[in-house]
Amino acid sequence: MVELNLMFFVVAIPAVIFAGISKGGFGSGVAFASASILALILDPGQALALMLPILMVIDLATLRPYWKRWSWPDARLLMLGAVPGVALGALLYRATDEDLLRLLIGGISVGFVVWHVAQSRGWVRGFANRLPPPAGLFAGLVAGFTSFVSHAGGPPAAVYLLSQRLTKTEFQATTVLVFWVINIAKFVPYAFLGMFTLQTAWADLLLTPFAILGAWLGVRAHWMMSERLFFGIAYVLLTLTGSKLIWDALT
Repeated sequence: MVELNLMFFVVAIPAVIFAGISKGGFGSGVAFASASILALILDPGQALALMLPILMVIDLATLRPYWKRWSWPDARLLMLGAVPGVALGALLYRATDEDLLRLLIGGISVGFVVWHVAQSRGWVRGFANRLPPPAGLFAGLVAGFTSFVSHAGGPPAAVYLLSQRLTKTEFQATTVLVFWVINIAKFVPYAFLGMFTLQTAWADLLLTPFAILGAWLGVRAHWMMSERLFFGIAYVLLTLTGSKLIWDALT
């Protein structure tokens, strides 16, 4: 049961607004922090189920500002690869318990931060050349899988898209389109697995205005806010929530 008490809204409202800002203005890369935050107060499956309709609302709110500004060849490769990735995620979900889901979500959260710290320190170098089309399919596969189990498809998709030397707006528009399709693909298996409940639906209805507000803020922040500041805040949140989820899973 999702208890719609004061603690729930104190945690959920900022998490949903943060997801809207990330998806609306910064390529969806750290939107999955919202699921990590919610998993601190909800069962992981409940957190994932609650966030999916919210993410779909944000997708719709952000499609129009970036309409047809995407790189269609790159988006197509990622979407084609994502379909089997979503299927793999659904198969794994059926075979896991809550602690393994916490470990997966927490591990992806902390691993994402470690990867970016390694890049910023020069320990890991970016790709000098554009990755070939098969790499786009593989990135889509990984994005579909990680998106299903933790809403964390942004990082693998970003690795491929950044290698394509897209403009800031092309990158953002492409991720909006790709994850709009991936989230639609996830909805059916989420429903089939019984992850949605009347409680999550009611919570989504109450949180939808905050999702739209976050998306609106994100689109404007895309043009105004420092990416370094935004991602700095995001990395702190991911490290704290991811570490807590890993601890809870192992103890």
